[in-house]
Order: sequence, then C-alpha cells, then structure tokens
Amino acid sequence: MGNKLQTPLTEPQLELLKMFSHKVGDADWVAIKRMIVQFFAQKAIEGADQVWDEKGWNDEKVEELLSNHKRTPYLGT
Repeated sequence: MGNKLQTPLTEPQLELLKMFSHKVGDADWVAIKRMIVQFFAQKAIEGADQVWDEKGWNDEKVEELLSNHKRTPYLGT
C-alpha cells in the first residue's frame, strides 16, 4: 500500500522540501524555525493592529472588553 497525499503540496511547501533536501545542522534548524515563528508572529501583530485601527479601538475599549462578561450562564443541573 502506497501513501498518497490527499491534497497536493503548495509551492511554498515544495520549495521548503527542496531547501531541506540538504543536511541542515541542529543549530541552523533552530534558527530557521525561530525566523519562521517570528515571521508569522509579525503577520499576526500587523493583522491585529489593522483591526484595532479599523474598529477605532483604544485603551478604554480594551478595558471594557476585559471587564464585560458575555458568557451564557449554565442552566440548572
């Protein structure tokens, strides 16, 4: 039985496979993972900043969100 991919690989996935077809040392691999994590963290921050600006949020709005409980109460058991 051969393993078949359910979905084809994307171009970035194929490029990463080509790049890692060569031996990468442990220290380099840690550095590469750190760069990838930092890249996606920065993208998340930029997205959050965009939403912040679009919604016109400020520190008061954040405090309101933090102090407002919007949970649905559990019904009696």
